[in-house]
Amino acid sequence: MAKFEMTVLVPENSQETARLGSGTRTAGTALVDADKGKLLKLAGASRYDLCAAGDAIEASLTAVETAPLDDYTIGTVQTAGRLKVTCDGLQATPGTGTVAVGDLVVASTPVAAGTALGTLVYPKVAKATSQTPGLFNWRVVHVSVDGSVGDTAIIERV
Repeated sequence: MAKFEMTVLVPENSQETARLGSGTRTAGTALVDADKGKLLKLAGASRYDLCAAGDAIEASLTAVETAPLDDYTIGTVQTAGRLKVTCDGLQATPGTGTVAVGDLVVASTPVAAGTALGTLVYPKVAKATSQTPGLFNWRVVHVSVDGSVGDTAIIERV
């Protein structure tokens, strides 16, 4: 009999339009279509940028528009629901340790801006050093095998 497992979930009200990147398009710091699926943090007024290792996850990039607005790339970000991710150990020692169901996670080793995650590759997360709830929390609700480095997991915003 097939094993039941939670899957990705995108609630209707979790999609937001925002400016993207660390600066204007003319500065060459805009996010592009290859950045879809990456983890984001609020970086300025109405603007999200890529998370660095250890950052709290505030959103995930779901779409990028080709036309700029206000000299910024515009896109859609998912701020709630569930995401599929790759386990990357512990926040203090990425690449070492395991992530378990119920653990709070943070962004781990990022893929460079402008570089696609690749086929069947998901953004990396690590078990947060502090398991005390904070402002932005994502919790592991499913691990594919055992939560070791490279395993996939489903996280949800709590």
